[in-house]
Amino acid sequence: MMVLREGMLELTLPPGVRCRKFDSPTHGLQHCMKAVDFIVEEPNLTIFIEFKDPDNPHATPDKREEFLQELLAGTKDDDLVRKYRDSFLYCWAENKVENPIVYFVLIAASQLDEAMLLAITDVLKRKLPLKGPPGWKRRIVSDCSVFNLESWNKHLPRYRIRRI
Repeated sequence: MMVLREGMLELTLPPGVRCRKFDSPTHGLQHCMKAVDFIVEEPNLTIFIEFKDPDNPHATPDKREEFLQELLAGTKDDDLVRKYRDSFLYCWAENKVENPIVYFVLIAASQLDEAMLLAITDVLKRKLPLKGPPGWKRRIVSDCSVFNLESWNKHLPRYRIRRI
């Protein structure tokens, strides 16, 4: 099993998948393109993963509150969309867009309930967009979901996350 870390969060991957830390200096285009944190490759599926951690123990209460207010007001949506689109374009330019891609966003905030997570997911699905116009032959994203720590581990038990 492979274990990846992003800040105070640790992601354990199941055997047989490949993963790369995508938001790193090896990306090479941080000056003009955003990047998701990880790209996981299963045999027939690619998973883009983005972590946001407002509950990080080192975050101040003001910063936590500011993040959550911006998230719920919709001002974080465009950043999450851009991270996906730029990462997709980067992988497309590498000629690595073969499998369907899903986008999973972890927002490690215990204050977010299922209804809030579903509302944020719906907004991202519209803005990515999940479905293109009739002329499109392929989707740029197959699915998208936003989770908190509890819902992530409930819905994605093969990809456990824990706070370290």
